[in-house]
Amino acid sequence: MTANSDPSGGYPEGLIESRMLIGGKWVDAADGRAIDIEAPARKQPIGRVPRGAAEDVDRAVRAAAAAFDDWRRRPARERGALVLKIAEGLAARAERIARTQALETGNALRTQTRPEALLAADAFRYFGGLAGETKGETIPLGEHTLSYTRREPIGVVGAIVPWNAPVSLSAMKIAPAIAAGNTIVLKAAEDAPLAVLLIAEVCAEHLPPGVVNVITGYGPEAGAALAEHPLVGKLSFTGSTQVGKLVMHAAAERIVPVSLELGGKSPSIVYPDVMDDGGDWAVDCVMASMRFTRQSQSCTAGSRLFLHESIYDRFLEKLAAKAQALKIGDPLDEASDVGALINGKQFRRVCDYIEDGIERNPGRLVCGGLPPTEGPLARGWFTIPTVIAGVSNEWRLAREEIFGPVLVAIPWKDEEDAIRMANDSHYGLAGYVFSRDLARGLRAAHRIESGWVQVNQGGGQSLGQPYGGFKQSGLGREFSLDGMLESFTHRKAVTVNLAT
Repeated sequence: MTANSDPSGGYPEGLIESRMLIGGKWVDAADGRAIDIEAPARKQPIGRVPRGAAEDVDRAVRAAAAAFDDWRRRPARERGALVLKIAEGLAARAERIARTQALETGNALRTQTRPEALLAADAFRYFGGLAGETKGETIPLGEHTLSYTRREPIGVVGAIVPWNAPVSLSAMKIAPAIAAGNTIVLKAAEDAPLAVLLIAEVCAEHLPPGVVNVITGYGPEAGAALAEHPLVGKLSFTGSTQVGKLVMHAAAERIVPVSLELGGKSPSIVYPDVMDDGGDWAVDCVMASMRFTRQSQSCTAGSRLFLHESIYDRFLEKLAAKAQALKIGDPLDEASDVGALINGKQFRRVCDYIEDGIERNPGRLVCGGLPPTEGPLARGWFTIPTVIAGVSNEWRLAREEIFGPVLVAIPWKDEEDAIRMANDSHYGLAGYVFSRDLARGLRAAHRIESGWVQVNQGGGQSLGQPYGGFKQSGLGREFSLDGMLESFTHRKAVTVNLAT
């Protein structure tokens, strides 16, 4: 990766030029085409990467397939030790990775990309330490029979990551896949590939050629070719439900295992007793669950807020005050809490939802609204944290994943009705419950139809926690030991007759 200035010092004077990693070599696209990468906070190009297509994907997959036999035969402890070296390399370069990701995604450095870069290093540490846990079991079938199981790597993993959290999500796919003995071809998002390629640099320093390959390109050209390649033995995709269905169809055509972490429209149920001590802690948790400091570009955003009618107005007043206090600005500014949306297409989409919410009756704009058309925020794809009250659970704003900072507040009186509305969605990724009565909070958590429910907190995922969705939010689990075993190994049974 080269540029006229180091991105660790701010915006580069020239374009950050980078290439794809295929078979241990840094290469351009076979046809020479490239993609310009934009800084969302300034609406200007900051980098250029190859526009990979089917021929490039084929080269990468074949390199991974060629590397697989040697890599799988290495002792698990040896593989784990190399993964741990990658972790230390990522930790040493965390600031550069964080600043690069802030440039290309628009996510704020202090609140988002710096913690994410450190999480990526932690992910390699975690899975490097688990490499030796790819164990089997013995089955007691009698004194004259030995029966046992083995965990074996699948082969070439085809992984596709989105632009909203590219560093952490790439780490969550690469680290467990290679620790378990697989090789991998990862397609980075076309809007945010630069920081992922920095991860690839560290991997290339410590791994044999072909174990980790990273390609750049558009979904219909490179992503589709990867999903359909006959030598790919496992698909792991994080992104929209719509594209996830296409990946699942490609997997079905060849009967290969697939993991999907897709969209969400997560509910937050707030009980009236949270206001007994003022409710500030609950408001802070709702703010965190909504992921306002990531511009709510998160599948786990708690974007449907179900508030008991007795605290409805008081809670929203506190929420609006805290949302309006967030500092929106340049993602590289340490003072910024909130950065910019990823691109103009997403900006226009979010603004369309905001307009719909403002114009529709009996909806009420609590705070936020359409972004300014003049001033510093107009120079980038900046939006404002927006809360709309009086929304029905049947409205478009409460049904569709906006992937932007638009929170809808829906009143409830009866607990049964609140839980029914929370579950009335084709999504089921995350959920949040807030109550001083933990027994009541746990009962509600058990009834919410989501793969991950938090009670009285609204933070992000943690390593060791099996993470994934119900319904159209996906299938399979990641982030944990069982996620590594189920997603990246086959289970084989061996039975031996000892009487001969």
